[in-house]
Amino acid sequence: MSPPDHIIVGSGINALVCAAMLGGKGAKVLVLERNDRIGGCMRTEEITAPGFIHDVMATTFVLFITSPAFAALGADLARHGLEFCHTGTPTGVLRPDGSHAALSTDRAANIAALNAIAAGDGDRHADDVGGIERNAGLLFGLLGGSLWSYPTAKLLAGDGWRRGPRGLAAFLGEALVPARNWLESTYQSETIRALWAPWVLHAGLGPEDAFSGQIAKVIAFALEAAGAPIVKGGAKNLLSAFEALIIERGGVIATEADVASIILTGGRATGVRLASGEAVNAKKSVICSVTPTQLYGRLLGADAPKDDAEATRKYRYGKGNFQIHYALDRPPAWRGEGLDKVALLHLTPGLDGVSKACNEAARGMLPEVPTICVGQPHALDPSRCPPGKAILWLQLPEAPRHIKGDAAGKLGTPADGQWTEALREAYADRVEAILASHIDGFKDSVIARRAFSPADLEAMNINLVGGDPYGGSSTIDQSFLWRPFKTSRNHETGIKGLHHIGASTHPGAGLGGGSGFLLAGRL
Repeated sequence: MSPPDHIIVGSGINALVCAAMLGGKGAKVLVLERNDRIGGCMRTEEITAPGFIHDVMATTFVLFITSPAFAALGADLARHGLEFCHTGTPTGVLRPDGSHAALSTDRAANIAALNAIAAGDGDRHADDVGGIERNAGLLFGLLGGSLWSYPTAKLLAGDGWRRGPRGLAAFLGEALVPARNWLESTYQSETIRALWAPWVLHAGLGPEDAFSGQIAKVIAFALEAAGAPIVKGGAKNLLSAFEALIIERGGVIATEADVASIILTGGRATGVRLASGEAVNAKKSVICSVTPTQLYGRLLGADAPKDDAEATRKYRYGKGNFQIHYALDRPPAWRGEGLDKVALLHLTPGLDGVSKACNEAARGMLPEVPTICVGQPHALDPSRCPPGKAILWLQLPEAPRHIKGDAAGKLGTPADGQWTEALREAYADRVEAILASHIDGFKDSVIARRAFSPADLEAMNINLVGGDPYGGSSTIDQSFLWRPFKTSRNHETGIKGLHHIGASTHPGAGLGGGSGFLLAGRL
């Protein structure tokens, strides 16, 4: 076999998008994955009981179906069996006192429902998502485009001409407002504030972080416009479709192919060396969908440019994730009308509760009352479990990577700060107690439970450093022009022929495949 044009290290969403796009241009691509399956954070297994199909990590694909990558590849992926399942109520919130709210994919209905909770709050919601629509060209150009490029410069110049320099500066300044300031100055209802506060966690931010208000508005717009779809039959079917498309376009995918280092010839990346010792050459480039720690530490080592090695040392990873999966004997009987159809339901005391738990996790503490995101895949896709049964997908975005203590003062702290099996199950019990307080007869309905600590998630995917699923802290100083480093320029590195994509690079984390799409467009 002749050397491929491009070698892609890793097989997450960005790598798969990049491989499919490059193959569509006629390039020969080799995808190398160290695990026994492709997918990165996309994995589907029967981890609780036979017949119960769980997406072990990522499950919601709103960012993908609204992405340029899906616009380019969606029809071909559908040919290879990809289907999505939807619900008319993508998200909602349930508070300890029973107050709740749900968002539908009908804006008029949302305005009416939120106004019924607090007069005027529905109208303010319309203003917020309407503002995203009115500024979509600039917002999504910056969120998803190549920032160091002529099109982006032209976009900013054109917008500055229309608004005036002061108007553009005001718009960008408003975009930096934290979610707390936005929610407290906009909505009267604590329940509606609670509806949106947890969503900043899914962007790797906290409610006091700069830009968290704007990203929450963008998420509100996306959920209302496109819902919170899941893949029919599990995320594994998205992977199967990508694999078939890449092979159809002349690509090759190899699993259990652990890349140990990048081969440099005359200062240029010309291939990779596998852990087995085998060398694999590339005609044009090596593309790495990994974290900076992997790229500049493990893969380049002593060959890493000095400045990049130093920047990697200073690079910050964010909070870890904790996940729990349930197989249930019957659908949950929520103490709130209509919540049984919600795709992603947050359980939280509210904005202050999100802030408190987020701060506790950032300080290395196990949150006393964590924010719980409950996915109900069976409500969208009944094929995920036997008839009359149910599954729950729980994500807790506020988990410490290194444990310094327990905010509730009840769970012991490991001397080395590492997650143990016993601590994982004890913390899962805390979460389950909160969950059970919202569902009638919950404990009697449980067939099986499976929990994953941040350490477990990292063991499945080495790019989840400390269980951080976002490829590094997403605060403003590590986003946009400064992701991953202050000197970063698009997806280039300091080595010719070597490119960097993935969650650690712009446009950041999520299942949109943005960095893979952008790089493929340039190569």
